[in-house]
Amino acid sequence: RDWGWEIFKSIEQHCKVEAGYSGVTDMTEFPHPHLDNKQQSWFLAETLKYLYLLFSPTDVLPLDQWVFNTEAHPLQIWND
Repeated sequence: RDWGWEIFKSIEQHCKVEAGYSGVTDMTEFPHPHLDNKQQSWFLAETLKYLYLLFSPTDVLPLDQWVFNTEAHPLQIWND
């Protein structure tokens, strides 16, 4: 959770723009990276979903009953 919080703070500091969040194309200009002025659909669908789950109570989606595919979609574990 500590790493997740640092990631969230960095996204807020470096990627937040007036209408949402931008991608970063060049970090060599740190602390003012070059932004691509695009918010990718997977940013909300995956990145923020993982951050939400990281800080949610553990019973929101019990990980002994669910797994995630590479696109952060929850899949229920079926027991025979």
